[in-house]
Amino acid sequence: MRTKWKRAFLALVVGSLVGGVTACSEEPDGAAVNLDGKRVGAMADYKAGDQFRAAQPLTFSILYGDHPYYPIKNDWLLWSELAKRTDVKLDPTVVPVLPKGDFVQKRSAMIGAGNAPMIISKVYTAEEQPFVASGAILPVSDYVDLMPNFKDKVEKWHMQPELNTLRQDDGKFYVLPGLHQDPWQDYTIAFRTDELARLGLTEPKTWDDLYTVLKAIKAAHPDGYPLSDRFQGNSILNVAAPTFGTLAGGWGYQNAYWDAAASKYVLTGATPEYRRLLEYFHKLVADGLMDPESFTQTDDQAIQKFTSGKSYAISSNAQSIPNDYRPNLAKIPGATVAKITVPAGPKGDVVNYGLRLENGLMISSKAAQSPNFVAMMQFVDWLWYSDAGEEFAKWGVQGVTYDKDTAGKRTLKPDITFVGMNPGAPKHLQKDFGFSGGVFAYGGTTELLQSTFTPEEVAFQQAILTRKKALPLPPPYPFNETEREKVSLWDASLKDYANQAALQFILGKRDMSTWDAYVRELDSKGMSQYLDVVNGAYKRFKDKNG
Repeated sequence: MRTKWKRAFLALVVGSLVGGVTACSEEPDGAAVNLDGKRVGAMADYKAGDQFRAAQPLTFSILYGDHPYYPIKNDWLLWSELAKRTDVKLDPTVVPVLPKGDFVQKRSAMIGAGNAPMIISKVYTAEEQPFVASGAILPVSDYVDLMPNFKDKVEKWHMQPELNTLRQDDGKFYVLPGLHQDPWQDYTIAFRTDELARLGLTEPKTWDDLYTVLKAIKAAHPDGYPLSDRFQGNSILNVAAPTFGTLAGGWGYQNAYWDAAASKYVLTGATPEYRRLLEYFHKLVADGLMDPESFTQTDDQAIQKFTSGKSYAISSNAQSIPNDYRPNLAKIPGATVAKITVPAGPKGDVVNYGLRLENGLMISSKAAQSPNFVAMMQFVDWLWYSDAGEEFAKWGVQGVTYDKDTAGKRTLKPDITFVGMNPGAPKHLQKDFGFSGGVFAYGGTTELLQSTFTPEEVAFQQAILTRKKALPLPPPYPFNETEREKVSLWDASLKDYANQAALQFILGKRDMSTWDAYVRELDSKGMSQYLDVVNGAYKRFKDKNG
């Protein structure tokens, strides 16, 4: 899933991309990285826009996050065509991506045991931090000169500020993120638009409007819940939080929130803005407008309620409408569904910062000892960051899976279906060919991103770009190794407690009158000490860099 990069950014440090690699690369601190003997199979003069092809057949190991909707197959066209174009074969270590916690745990175990694959996929914000001090993963910022397509996009799209959000206290970053040309918002709420029309309701523009619309639907259907959500509430809380001036939900909550007025970081879960968000969702539940099972039920249960007419609103992303909702609503005559633009809140008509970064890659430190290391970095650069590699990963092979006209418009072959295109076709772009999966198709130009969107999704994205204001990046507070060890236990304890208490407040299992006691409980779990370290790191950065 995307958008988990849209969390509060951690460990921000100043630094620009490094330059000048011939036989070695210059690190930010001036030390040299020796690449002698590590160019076997590499292209001698590899530039942005070039088709990468290894000088000899190579194989690279990769951690492959396997999705149950399109489980990995050995005979995918993806593998054979990739080898044909690049002379590289990938040796995947397959780990299911769901449940997410199991994937993260298994990945951590492999890295900790020193047997992780060279290329480590599906890395979200801050997930690299536990491995920095051990030296198990590579400071990839030392090697970006081996990646001309990556550098070209960073420079053309002015993405240095976003990259700096990934830097650790040593000035380096350890994860290669997916890069988007423009901000984009994937998740929001979908409504049964036929029911809105039947009741004379318009699309809600604010969260107060949303309450009013749900209230009207409840009046028409008193025995049900108008909103029965999926993603266990993580999506809707994450989407709503920026508009309330906070961070929330398992996908979005982070302990440190920048208070611009006070010029310091505060504990997110203790702020008035966070309380206001919880009060809003508690009201939805208390008034019977939101199913209390939204926070515990499976996605399948939520989808079944929505597509059987038991509910009328549900969280959605770009793929949910054509894959999960519209086909299953076909049994209800006249039923229609569409995403609404993210409602505005007390903070305004805003979306969160960081919408140009995707989940990305870590590189095992062992890879830097390989004689094929330079070739591997060139391969990664081509597949994940070149226009041609990104198009290949998303659409497949021109003339086989899609056609492209002289104006550059791509059309899926009529016997292949994907995200609502060619419904009923016998083959599926992801399931049968391996393209548009969650391991390789990470980012790219806005044109490429929107090339598989339906017209309604393109219109949704245009509404986000033209109507919404992206919140500014918060200032950096990179931890040193000692600080990171200090805050790790506080951070986990505070985050877990804040999320648990949030659910209790929303469901009415804990009364809002106990808020002050809850804040004291946060302090007993290390809130003050945690904030002292965070603000100390912020001040150190500010004093050093201005």
